[in-house]
Amino acid sequence: MTLEQLRVFVAAAEAEHVTRAAQKLNLTQSAASAAIAALEERHGVRLFDRIGRRIALTAAGRAFLVEARAVLARAGAAERALADLAGLKTGELLLAASQTVGSYWLPQRLVAFRALYPGVSLKLRIGNTHDVATMTSAGEIDLGFVEGEVADPALAVEAVADDELVIVAAPQLRDWLSIAEPHALSQAPWVARELGSGTREAFEATLNTFGVAAAERKNILELPSNEAVRAAVEAGAGLAVLSRLVAEAALKAGALVASPLVLPRRRFFRLRHKQRYESLAARAFIAAADNFRGESIQPIPSSGGSSARLAISNSGAPGRRSRR
Repeated sequence: MTLEQLRVFVAAAEAEHVTRAAQKLNLTQSAASAAIAALEERHGVRLFDRIGRRIALTAAGRAFLVEARAVLARAGAAERALADLAGLKTGELLLAASQTVGSYWLPQRLVAFRALYPGVSLKLRIGNTHDVATMTSAGEIDLGFVEGEVADPALAVEAVADDELVIVAAPQLRDWLSIAEPHALSQAPWVARELGSGTREAFEATLNTFGVAAAERKNILELPSNEAVRAAVEAGAGLAVLSRLVAEAALKAGALVASPLVLPRRRFFRLRHKQRYESLAARAFIAAADNFRGESIQPIPSSGGSSARLAISNSGAPGRRSRR
């Protein structure tokens, strides 16, 4: 069994398609198929059922997927530990973030880090709060950033920023925004994120503040992304609770209007595993993000200097639902 075989297996499990897994790994379809076949033949177990052009994990495959991901995570951690010996001239930093943090708060800090350490490869997955916490706990990433509360005792959770929430609507529905009575708000049409997302959690908490229970509320749409919610609200579907970071451009353009109601603020959190190895790149990123104010930041000293390379890539969290 090789790491390459494990990478092919995990990619195929996440894509549910051998050809797409091969494309992701820059392999030929025959090479990917051979890697999976070698695993199955060597251990006398079927990992996938073939269903037309798709594949689906068997019970054995689902059990093996957990172990394969863990092995790859440990191998990645070992590679990053060796990269530390070269200072910050090379290396890789794996991050994951929920939608609002990853799309609106984190990018400027990624660019600032890139300017300091251009030799470190920086990879970002976008998921939801639950998925980001799971990836951090499993060691699949170095650092996670979320908007929702996380109670995993294996993780160090640190608040890094505050986020302003606003109730928004299309201009033609502005009359709803001037009414703060629970009965009126319960009758308003609402557009919400899906259950399990941090923004949905904030939505529920905000309306509970005004005495609007979930059972009394009129949710006409439930959508899987901030941008989908914003677009639906701009089209006049109803009201929504959004981060001002998400709504700001539409508010300035007049596509949305905001309620004057002052909502409770929420926090953005950084996650890291308490017992897993914290790489020099992770420590440097924490320092850069903590010190980011929109101006240049000085790199932290390293034994090998800080002249390096950083390529930023944005990939979704494979095999998981994107929720936040």
